[in-house]
Amino acid sequence: MTSLLSSPPLTQPADPVESGAARRRPVLLLALLAGVVAAGSTLLVCSAVGMAGWFLSDAGAHGAPRDGMRTGAVAWLMAHGSGLTVDGTPVTVVPLGLTAMAAWTVWRVAHRLGEALWGHGPDVHRLGDGERDWTVPVGVTGFGVGYAGVALLTVHLVTAGQVKPDTSSVLAWCLGLTLALAGPGIAAGSGRAAIWAARLPVVVRHGAATARSILRWYLGLSALVVAGSFLLNLGEAANMVEQLGTTGGETAIFALVNLAFFPNAVLFGASFLAGPGFAVGGATLVSPSAVVLGPLPVFPLLAALPDTGTPPAWLGAVIGIPALLAALVTIRVQRRRPTLRWEEGALRGCGGGIVAGVGLAVLAALAGGAAGPGRMRYVGVFTFDLLVHAVTAFGLGGLVGGLLITWWQRRTSEPAPETLLPPA
Repeated sequence: MTSLLSSPPLTQPADPVESGAARRRPVLLLALLAGVVAAGSTLLVCSAVGMAGWFLSDAGAHGAPRDGMRTGAVAWLMAHGSGLTVDGTPVTVVPLGLTAMAAWTVWRVAHRLGEALWGHGPDVHRLGDGERDWTVPVGVTGFGVGYAGVALLTVHLVTAGQVKPDTSSVLAWCLGLTLALAGPGIAAGSGRAAIWAARLPVVVRHGAATARSILRWYLGLSALVVAGSFLLNLGEAANMVEQLGTTGGETAIFALVNLAFFPNAVLFGASFLAGPGFAVGGATLVSPSAVVLGPLPVFPLLAALPDTGTPPAWLGAVIGIPALLAALVTIRVQRRRPTLRWEEGALRGCGGGIVAGVGLAVLAALAGGAAGPGRMRYVGVFTFDLLVHAVTAFGLGGLVGGLLITWWQRRTSEPAPETLLPPA
């Protein structure tokens, strides 16, 4: 026993937190690498598809593989708003299908980066005490620099001859993707988003969930409408392809090009259902009340357009769909997040609907642009008109839905037993 009491003290092990901090890689380095990976992965996919298209078009008889890869890189830049100037004609329509692929990749890589950074900076208790934390800002900055660096290098490599991408637009889109997706992704992955969201009022969190659901369901409905219209006119689309006289491989690549612009068509369909409609060239209109079209390019996706003339009277009823959908979605969301307060139910529905309307107008504004010479210099929605219609319809629908479900929950809820009530 005395030998145990007189033995020298044991050496204390190193603090696991301090040893872990010593092994951590710098936040900025990880973020730079993540930005390069997010941009390079989608660029590599587009380049591979471009090379496959080069081979399928003429079995490699003309040009070289680098020409196909360059075409894929140009498509990647167009997905980031670069546009093109071909023989003096601007082409600024963004293939939102490729943009959606890039956006999904940015979110996933940023979320993984956030998971890698969760141990950096102060912990949850120190954050709760208001300690300043630079982990997310530094991560977002590094991610944006890495992503923009890949974009600038791509612009430098593809700029030649008639192909002149707009560098400022590319940088603006890279900044937008970084702030809108990479930032929230890093914050969510690192756990900061949960801490920050907990400080928001409950009505704000539930209103945001309502807005997200309204927008998701409305875009899904618009996609079904566009896909259904295209299938009904599939014969006309097949005739367009036949006029081009393409081979099987060329037809497959042409189908991918049309698929890249399908989200654009979905947003046009969303504007059609809301009432204002959209234009496919100067002095044209496609809306529930009138359809005025001019000469159109041979592009199979355009077969989904309705015929020129005055649509049937019953088609005007589609403008009531946004309000009805907003009311139903608000009811669905609030059933999972009940409230017995009238003002909270109204704010959730109406506020969520207004935010969803603004979000729809912003997305639709990105879907248009110049698609060719002459009258095709303007293709897109009437953004301000869509904003007014969408905010009004979604806001009123959400308000009605919020009040209805609040009334139902107040009517069917049971009062708490007196033993569970807090003392007066």
